[in-house]
Amino acid sequence: MLQATYSKYLLKFKQPAGTSRGILTEKETWFIKIWDSEQPEIYGLGECALFRGLSADDVPGYEEKLKEICQHINTFSPQELQTWSSIRFGIETALADLSNKGKRIIYPSPFPEGTTTIEINGLIWMGDKETMRQRIIEKLEAGFHCIKLKIGAIDFQAELDLLHAIRSSFSKETIELRVDANGAFHPDEAPRKLEQLSRYGLHSIEQPIRQGQWEKMSKLCRNTPVPIALDEELIGINDTREKIDMLETIHPQYIILKPALVGGFLGSEEWIRLADKHQIGWWITSALESNVGLNAIAQWTALLNVQIPQGLGTGQLYTNNIPSPLEQSGSVLCYNPGKNWDLTSLKF
Repeated sequence: MLQATYSKYLLKFKQPAGTSRGILTEKETWFIKIWDSEQPEIYGLGECALFRGLSADDVPGYEEKLKEICQHINTFSPQELQTWSSIRFGIETALADLSNKGKRIIYPSPFPEGTTTIEINGLIWMGDKETMRQRIIEKLEAGFHCIKLKIGAIDFQAELDLLHAIRSSFSKETIELRVDANGAFHPDEAPRKLEQLSRYGLHSIEQPIRQGQWEKMSKLCRNTPVPIALDEELIGINDTREKIDMLETIHPQYIILKPALVGGFLGSEEWIRLADKHQIGWWITSALESNVGLNAIAQWTALLNVQIPQGLGTGQLYTNNIPSPLEQSGSVLCYNPGKNWDLTSLKF
């Protein structure tokens, strides 16, 4: 007989993280623990990585739903979690962990054995021009070959100046540049801004306009000089038919998958199947999870035979992250099986 419980945890950023939606200093998350009553010392651990203001399941009654699922962990249906993406993500992780003897090996592969790595991008948070410039230099010196900049909050010309400075020293063959607007552009100004951005040999731009404007986004994707990747656009779309309708209407160049926000691993795998069928590229990104959630995403990603840098470089953001065997070495994420998990800060 399975049993389950949950606990809230507040992650603290080392430095304020700037996005076009505001400045983040902390992030609420929830952990779920599942065990068999006959072997309580062996348990699976998952992270219900709620993202306030972004998750489709950021609604009243979230904790009540989590409590209900824990009380009915033996009888709940995965279908009833279709609209509770972050809870589904946490439960999928915890159950997979438990099935693998509670060792935080969620998806066995050479990655958690420490013999393979995952190439990641270097994430540059928004800040003033000089702060962002210094962060870019740090990432380049650390050996990153792909840099992702959050844009849309400071003066657009200052952002163009930063891109110009990078391209003045590094060609697109040397450094891949991605930008993420988080929906900051107005549809009327987006074509002009995309044209200006195209001068700097960008790999892609994430979510140039706010989600939910399918026809306007479709027009942008048909005419864009910079490949467009949909991010927030996927959030809250759980029905297979609606996923197909969105992809066929907009037909973006890429989609970006954050398992905690797009239906857990099952939902993400469906998105991948549909994207492949429509010849749309994709990559995986974390959504500011702790190392518990990041570990699950990384181990899942390692099974997908990815060929381009992934957005999994968020493990060093917090002062109170959960110590784990995950390590970031230059531009790669790896798992050190010689290190142990330290779960003493989790209180259930």
